[in-house]
Parts: sequence; C-alpha cells; structure tokens
Amino acid sequence: MKLQKTGRIAVAALAVVTVLGLSACGSGDKKESKPTKAATSKTTVAQSSYPPAPTAADLNTALQKALDPSVPDTQKLDMMQGVSADPSLPSRLADAYKQNNATITVTNVTDLGNGTLTADGQVSINGGQPQTVVVPFVAEDGKWKVQKEWICNTLSLANQTSPACS
Repeated sequence: MKLQKTGRIAVAALAVVTVLGLSACGSGDKKESKPTKAATSKTTVAQSSYPPAPTAADLNTALQKALDPSVPDTQKLDMMQGVSADPSLPSRLADAYKQNNATITVTNVTDLGNGTLTADGQVSINGGQPQTVVVPFVAEDGKWKVQKEWICNTLSLANQTSPACS
C-alpha cells in the first residue's frame, strides 16, 4: 500500500515536471489608488516579457516528451525550474510513471499574468479513478517551467531526495 501511494505521488510529480508549471501565489494586498500612466506602461512591458501562455494541448505535447524515455534528460531539464543540479531527475520521474502504468492529461491552463501560471490535469494510476492535480509554473529564461518548490515538495512526499532540492 505504501508503494502504491509513493507511486502516485511520484507520478503526480512527473506530471508536474512534464506539464510545465505554475507557482502558487496570492493576489496580495491591493491598494485602491489608481495606477499612473507610467505604472501602467511598466506593467504592460513586464507582462509582454513573459512567454505566451501555453495551451492545454501544448502542455500535453510537452508532457509526452518528458515521459518519453527515448528523449534525453538534457532536453527535458528546461521544463523544470532549477533542476540543472540533478540531471537524472527526469529519468527517475519517467520510470515512476511507467512502473505505475500512469496516464496524465492536462485539462486547463490559467495564466495568472505575473510570470506564473497553473495547469490543471487528471492523473490515473493503473487504470484507477482519475485524480485532479494542479501544477504551478514560472516564467524563466523565456520558457514556462514547473516550479522547483512544487517538484521538491512532491519528491519529499514520495520519500525521494534530489540535489536540486538541497
């Protein structure tokens, strides 16, 4: 039973790593002051510096690439925030996905407009009941990447460690 739970968590981590990412962030305190024209221009410039938000189909394509054992890990690292410290992480996650006969599908993407987005998805293990997963992504180096903190938390729940998380 512990193995099944660990497998589910590892597969969810794989979904996160593969899907692309979003960071959980609140809206914070909002002031009622009206933004100046200069502030509005800066916001527009900052938002335009983020890569375009991917569609659910885009993320599903990236997910298949991340889960494909024939694709080298080096081509998968740019999908994850800060994981260059652990080049074998994508392989470990792909192995967990395969061992648990998992299926993962991204169903929705929400661009939060501040360099973060969330991807909603469905994960099924060994043909079981699909479970909902929400994966945070951050814009980094012109790409959307799964948030490092989310990856590390997921690995921790699966009783795994990674040099990327130290």
